[in-house]
Amino acid sequence: MPRTILLIQDDPAEAEAVRAALTTAGDGPFRVEWVRRSAEGLERLIGAANHGMNPVAAVLVDLFLPDSQGMDTFDRLYREAPQIPILVLADEKVEAMAKLAVQHGAQDYLLKSRLDSYLLPKALGNMIERAANAEALFEEKERVRVTLDSIGDAVLCTDVHCRVTYLNKVAEGLTSWPGAEAVGQPIENVFRIIDAASRETADYPMASAMRDDRTVALAANCVLVRRDGTETAIEDSIAPIHDRRGHVSGAVMVFRDVSVSRAQTLRMSYQAQHDILTDLPNRILLDDRLSQAIALARRHDQKLAVLFLDLDRFKHVNDSLGHAVGDRLLQSVAQRLLTCVRASDTVSRQGGDEFVILLSEVTQPQDPAVAADKILVAMSTPHHVGEHDLHLTASIGIVIYPDDGADAATLMRNADSAMYHAKENGRSNYQFFEPDMNLRAVERQSLENGLRTAVERHELVLHYQPKLILDAGTITGVEALVRWRHPQRGLMLPAAFIPIAEESGAIVQIGRWVLREACRQARAWQDAGLPPLSMAVNISTVELRAKGFVAGVRAVLAETGLEPRYLELELTETFLMQDSTSTAAVLRALKDIGVQLALDDFGTGYSSLSHLRRFPIDTLKIDQTFVRDLVTQADDASIVSAMINMGRSLHMQVVAEGVETREQLGFLREQRCPEGQGHYFSQPLVAVDLAGLLAPLRVTVQ
Repeated sequence: MPRTILLIQDDPAEAEAVRAALTTAGDGPFRVEWVRRSAEGLERLIGAANHGMNPVAAVLVDLFLPDSQGMDTFDRLYREAPQIPILVLADEKVEAMAKLAVQHGAQDYLLKSRLDSYLLPKALGNMIERAANAEALFEEKERVRVTLDSIGDAVLCTDVHCRVTYLNKVAEGLTSWPGAEAVGQPIENVFRIIDAASRETADYPMASAMRDDRTVALAANCVLVRRDGTETAIEDSIAPIHDRRGHVSGAVMVFRDVSVSRAQTLRMSYQAQHDILTDLPNRILLDDRLSQAIALARRHDQKLAVLFLDLDRFKHVNDSLGHAVGDRLLQSVAQRLLTCVRASDTVSRQGGDEFVILLSEVTQPQDPAVAADKILVAMSTPHHVGEHDLHLTASIGIVIYPDDGADAATLMRNADSAMYHAKENGRSNYQFFEPDMNLRAVERQSLENGLRTAVERHELVLHYQPKLILDAGTITGVEALVRWRHPQRGLMLPAAFIPIAEESGAIVQIGRWVLREACRQARAWQDAGLPPLSMAVNISTVELRAKGFVAGVRAVLAETGLEPRYLELELTETFLMQDSTSTAAVLRALKDIGVQLALDDFGTGYSSLSHLRRFPIDTLKIDQTFVRDLVTQADDASIVSAMINMGRSLHMQVVAEGVETREQLGFLREQRCPEGQGHYFSQPLVAVDLAGLLAPLRVTVQ
């Protein structure tokens, strides 16, 4: 298809000479469209661009036309169609004007005196080819530019002297350097990088990529300092650029903002090493810090200490108030622990209600004890969680490196053993590790395992201790006391295994068995013709907090046929104090069944008169620790007297526990204590022996 040449020329003879030279040329074919004025030429170009007319391949123009002169002619054409090559035709006298047109964008110029059928087609063909190549190159560069500007990564190019030759839009944004200003600048001006940790200027990899002719990357943890001073974490790769002969001619760097991903990585790493609830270091991070502390202590011949802390009866809070309150309580504990140690120490949550404190620098033997005392004092203050004031204590085991272990695992194991020893010693205290504690820990584990199957193996048995009216000596009821016939240890008293059962959760199953067996026995005595007596059963806080406890009591009474009024549940002050709102609800539910409620070990807890008045308690049982010394200790005598009077004023029955001597009995009678219980009257007896004692319904009291 012939290429259309637009000839804008006023002289017909010259126009015909051009037509003749082009239509006979071997480089054709060309089709010449001749117009005489600039306006006509503009109209033809506009028609080709906007109205679908044949496209114009090139323009031949005489700058001096009837309707325009000189550069005005060229400028008007070039503005309308800058993509179409323009060849200027000129006389020698206006050659300077033609050269100026070339400077303004014309492809070339020819003198009219040299127009012939060889030179003109050749010049025109070369011009069209150059224009086509330039347009193709421009389109290719434009595609590359658009592509590079549309990708998410930043692209920066340099020459062999590490001077910037190109920035895409993303790179402009990340460096804060406009491309026009950046080009020609040394790379270190535009792309300033530092090491995030040392804050030192990082090595620039562009030179090494070109020198070694290979792809390289920035050092890890690099930060780009923008032109405005803000910093951005980046990662990149740099590759050399080659010319057509294969020689390195520069380098291209592709980099990206990794601030979000790096922050996410750091956050994930932090979360993997910290407890999500308390934000304290978790077991993983503690193991790492403890190992490092041991290595440092070994190198400098120093000591360190580990305190293993377990909250006492925390499970009761979760069971009664729910995990939301329990979680907030753990957060409160974590904050208090942090106030008890130095910044160089580590407070870690191991899970559940267990915490570990690493004292990395122990200079004095008493340092761990001082820290433990401080922690116990901090724990003793009530924790305000919402509308609840929660009382909490802790048991702490302490080990010293290297005395109690040469590695982290041994220290942790021994600290755990010491902590259990603290619990066995009454809780709310600390114990230093001693070698024989491991043996006791093994024994404890053995007992815990045995307790889980004691009910199924029929190893539990109940003994019964009578409760009497002190003035008359009449038996009014009995208290069921559980014993464990251990296969190897023989008959074990509650103090030896009940705390373990409470800690392990086995107490719930054991308590259900005790309640059912006691109610069954009480009903059996009645069926045997003995007058009805109250059956007192000790209920642990763990049982009371267990789901379905009240329904379980109702089911046992229905199953055994015992009337509710003959069942007395003995509770502890700890239960009353843990959460008064939920406690009152449980007690009211029990009273709705019709059972009696007794407050066991009264005087050893935190009960106040205002608290007692809120709960439907029927009986106060004065703890035996006060009864034991009431004859020899004036303070205990005063306390017992006050308790008897308090019970009387609150219209509650009062029972003195642990009566063992005639002197104690005499004092209690003088103080008008209604009832008593203890070895002075009778040891706890098996059911058959107690039945013989109940037959006369009277015990002689001297």
